[in-house]
Amino acid sequence: MRYEIRVEGHLSRTLANAFPELEHVVMSGQTVLFGTVIDEAHLYGLLTRCQSLGLRVLEMRQLPE
Repeated sequence: MRYEIRVEGHLSRTLANAFPELEHVVMSGQTVLFGTVIDEAHLYGLLTRCQSLGLRVLEMRQLPE
């Protein structure tokens, strides 16, 4: 499954590197992280990582295959 996670602000390279399994783009005051998520545990792990880094998740959605 492919997912997109939008977080508030522009992530520094250091913060973006905390998500090596995802690609990212910066646009309109947000950073969009996207890529393949293996399973539900992986998805919750990504969200937990966002929380532990103090990132505000604005939106999360599954992308069409």
